[in-house]
Amino acid sequence: MTGDEIRQAFLSFFEEKGHKVISSSPLIPRGDPTLLLTSAGMVQFKPYFLGRETPPCPRMASCQKCFRTTDIESVGDASHLTFFEMLGSFSVGDYFKEGAISLALEFILKRLGISKERLWITIFLDDGEAFDIWRRNGIAEDRIIRFGEEDNFWGPAGDSGPCGPCSEIHYDFGEEVGCGKPSCGPNCECGRFSEIWNLVFVQYNQDKEGGRSPLSECHIDTGMGLERTAAVMQGKTSVYETDFFTPLIELISRLSGKKYGEDDNTDNSIRVVAEHSRGIAFLIADGVLPDNEGRGYVLRRLLRRAALFGRMLGLKEKFLAKTAKIVIQKMKHTYPEIGQRQDFILKVIESEEARFDETLSTGLELLDGIMARASSRVRNKITGKQAFKLYDTYGFPVELTQEIAEKQGFFVDMEGFEKEMEKQREKARAGHRFELAGKSGLQDELELAVTTFVGYSEFKHDSVIQKILVKNKPVDSIKKEQKAGIILDRTPFYAEMGGQVGDTGEIVGASGRLAVTSTVQQQGIVFHQGYVAEGSLSVGDEVEAVVDCERRLDIARNHTATHLLQFALRKVLGEHVQQRGSLVAAGRLRFDFSHLLAMTQEELDEVQRIVNEKIRQNLPVYDENVPYKQAIEEGAIALFDERYGDVVRVLKIGSPAVSAELCGGTHVAATGEIGLFKILTESSIGGGLRRIEAVTGRGAEETIKQKIDTLECSLSTMQAELEAERQRVKNLERELARKEAETLLKQVEVVNGIKVVSASVPLTRPEMLREMADLLRDKLKSAVVVLGTIYEGKPAFIAAVTPDLVKKGYHAGEIVKKVAAAAGGSGGGKPALAQGGGKDKGKLGEALKLVRSLI
Repeated sequence: MTGDEIRQAFLSFFEEKGHKVISSSPLIPRGDPTLLLTSAGMVQFKPYFLGRETPPCPRMASCQKCFRTTDIESVGDASHLTFFEMLGSFSVGDYFKEGAISLALEFILKRLGISKERLWITIFLDDGEAFDIWRRNGIAEDRIIRFGEEDNFWGPAGDSGPCGPCSEIHYDFGEEVGCGKPSCGPNCECGRFSEIWNLVFVQYNQDKEGGRSPLSECHIDTGMGLERTAAVMQGKTSVYETDFFTPLIELISRLSGKKYGEDDNTDNSIRVVAEHSRGIAFLIADGVLPDNEGRGYVLRRLLRRAALFGRMLGLKEKFLAKTAKIVIQKMKHTYPEIGQRQDFILKVIESEEARFDETLSTGLELLDGIMARASSRVRNKITGKQAFKLYDTYGFPVELTQEIAEKQGFFVDMEGFEKEMEKQREKARAGHRFELAGKSGLQDELELAVTTFVGYSEFKHDSVIQKILVKNKPVDSIKKEQKAGIILDRTPFYAEMGGQVGDTGEIVGASGRLAVTSTVQQQGIVFHQGYVAEGSLSVGDEVEAVVDCERRLDIARNHTATHLLQFALRKVLGEHVQQRGSLVAAGRLRFDFSHLLAMTQEELDEVQRIVNEKIRQNLPVYDENVPYKQAIEEGAIALFDERYGDVVRVLKIGSPAVSAELCGGTHVAATGEIGLFKILTESSIGGGLRRIEAVTGRGAEETIKQKIDTLECSLSTMQAELEAERQRVKNLERELARKEAETLLKQVEVVNGIKVVSASVPLTRPEMLREMADLLRDKLKSAVVVLGTIYEGKPAFIAAVTPDLVKKGYHAGEIVKKVAAAAGGSGGGKPALAQGGGKDKGKLGEALKLVRSLI
């Protein structure tokens, strides 16, 4: 059976047994930032097992995309995988151990046709119930082996959740494959046995401290490794010999010119590239982008490890996009999203591979040099500083450095590396963190409780001064012009946190006033920093804390706008967009997010349009305090690396909500208060990271006013410059007309005693034609002048008659009318001056020849 056939057989079998087939969830777990990646089929069913949600059916089955980071360094041997597919069957309060075991055996024995003699079963030490059920279903007692918690108790997915004992079904490839030891059996690492199915009997809920309590209902969670099962069904001892991998291995062999199966090191490298190519493609398809932390770091490790092992195979040109294409073609019929996002996947891979390629050779040379120098000193250690330089300067994940070093008999000082990493983190934090003399245990030091914040609903509040600090030292009182920090028991001032700047305002007492220039907090204690503007203030004074209301509202507009901005970005660019930082100030907002490419103008316009549309809809903005897990399960967005309490504040926009984020900041009451949202810039701040800066409300109004003022100023300047140019052109044309007229004076004819000028002049405007006619008329004193030119592709004529000839009956209007008619047009005017126009520019000369006969 092919892998596709096994997948379909499994889902069809359980569908026949009353199970609802559920689609695979993404590799980024929905609503669970505590979990790095989806590592098991049961992750999406966790809320059902905990009784928080009602399942669509008590019996369910799925084929789940899974990724496990624990095996990255092991990939390259014949068995380990990071990305794999898990066939799963689930029962929520329906059947339990008896049903799970009987269904599993029926599928294996009857649908797959595997011999019972090939099966071994492992159970949890004291699970006598499972032992009896396996025995009743025809498994010999000597083939049922008991193991402890490490092997046969399935812990929760993440740091807490449903768990329970398990039974595993192992396939025996035969004695000829194994180590030959008398102790050889399931869980022996010799390769004779392959665990193909794990049946978890979910009986407990484990909390974060490791405590377990019985669930109100028992459930079933089973997982059958599709790739391992394919190896069994296709008569292979390694998953890499199955039809899931053979197209990839053939391509890599062809690209490298190295044949698979002839050399262990070559085989290892080919397997690394093949395996990682699958994980890379699926991670990107589900919204993960290369980064230096979290899920993005896992992807970056895979990409760079695959690139390194490709280099070991002699692949000098970039190749990972080619292997990814094979993965996409092979898997898109089962997982359409990977086909739909093909172009994006390939762009991410090409970009990241190109970045690493720039530093790979230099980094490898540096690492070789480090190891060579260490060898000469009879040392086999790579220091933390050296490993950090490889990571920070040359993009080498430290795990990759460890892997290369271990093959040469070296080890990496990981403790030293972590110290260097912490130094870097500390530098990053130092720029925007308030410190009080570097002390911890601040509440104990100052003998104070956490400051109560009342600023969500109030801009002013009566309070009492608890402490006054001058240069980080407590004092009893302060007087005019002294700088100080005041701690109140209750405050409406928001302290800088979560990207939002702190409030400003004033603290007013009976004897003095502090101008608050910034508000910060540490360990829950809020410090109002500023200077005494009037009088004096003392510890114990009753005061009124007054926030600068206008500034606070400006900040609130910008903060709510960042939530709308994230909503719009995810809608336009995709759900891979994640917040990576922000600044919410009074005058502007800044939003950093994960995205590979620079946004197009069309994308920016659409994001801005969506945000302003939501502003015009005047959606309600409101908060809810709910348990953290409930907020996440309901879809609220949380920052992956942020730590949250058991109860969190969820900021929602709209009903039903178009945006829901965990947020402690201050916001407007309805989106209409934002007024207007205007994007200023979009730029790169690093690989896979973009930044948008924008303004709202008064800031947007001022920005637009400045732009209009600048535009009007530029327009006035341009108009003045244009008018000057026009005048210059007129002067030039006038000069040219004068010279042309002087030339025409030489072409005067005398017809019946009357001087006549009839001529075609170079392209010019009708006004210049008139000036030339006036000039000739004035010079000749007594004459008939008829001039023609081509203007805008058509003939144009002017006729001028001096006063003495007008008295004799010569009429400029009549002359030009007949001349223009000869060119297919018409004309007319006064006896002394008239003009006309034609349609056929080819008849300009013919029309002017009429003048002589007309005179």
